[in-house]
Amino acid sequence: MGKRRCVPPLEPKLAAGCCGVKKPKLSGSGTHTHGNQSTSVPGSSSGPLQNHQHVDGSSGRENVPDLTLGPGNSPITRMNPASGALSPLPRPNGTANTTKNLVVTAEMCCYCFDVLYCHLYGFPQPRLPRFTNDPYPLFVTWKTGRDKRLRGCIGTFSAMNLHSGLREYTLTSALKDSRFPPLTREELPKLSCSVSLLTNFEDASDYLDWEVGVHGIRIEFLNEKGVKRTATYLPEVAKEQDWDQIQTIDSLLRKGGFKAPITSEFRKTIKLTRYRSEKVTISYAEYIASRQHCFQNGTLHAPPLYNHYS
Repeated sequence: MGKRRCVPPLEPKLAAGCCGVKKPKLSGSGTHTHGNQSTSVPGSSSGPLQNHQHVDGSSGRENVPDLTLGPGNSPITRMNPASGALSPLPRPNGTANTTKNLVVTAEMCCYCFDVLYCHLYGFPQPRLPRFTNDPYPLFVTWKTGRDKRLRGCIGTFSAMNLHSGLREYTLTSALKDSRFPPLTREELPKLSCSVSLLTNFEDASDYLDWEVGVHGIRIEFLNEKGVKRTATYLPEVAKEQDWDQIQTIDSLLRKGGFKAPITSEFRKTIKLTRYRSEKVTISYAEYIASRQHCFQNGTLHAPPLYNHYS
């Protein structure tokens, strides 16, 4: 069994990508490489990050399929459970056991849409939302079209207060994901937004001590030059890509910039942290319907700036 631990806020923050772009199945040979390129995330002091939709929260932002932090990142350290050891949270939309109390809510996605809408149209930013402002590691993911193509995904493993954290990563994932051009006004009606809150961080006993579709994973390893690198995938990535554990690990290594042949002996040197994620997703149409209802009842927490709501 892995030891439970949580990721504390570290400075400076680093962004990480935790989600994966749809790709062919890996061969599992250990020599398969991906077309994702390592790029620098604006505002990050950690060096190159892998283009992916998950966050690596050693200290900042992460691109959502998987996260690759540059050399010199601080290792995840233990945190007081009172400030971050959170239990798995049930999700709406039938995506989790609904018998537990929710922390992640659709209103968080609505707030992300509020923030993006105000930014794109040059309005003042919305007032602070009413949902909890407790600190969580988090990711914000944007997808577009009926086929739900990834359009941006960045988050952090550092526990951030949700009001400021969602506001920051809404714009970072929408405008600064180096894999994509910034989102535009014209794309809004095609978008869906997902908010993921990360919980239950545990030190795994080895690189196979996790379950596909249940755990997100963050790996630490030394590259060919002896430099420590990290990368992460959110829990849904391996399942969506139809990867097994070995394929997922090898994909993360490639995302982390490891270029040498991947052997079973090398995999055993990986330090793996597993975690869970509570996620909610809404479409732009659902967002508009929600805001129209709030506007009509005079309860809209954001400024009534949107003519199309009325």
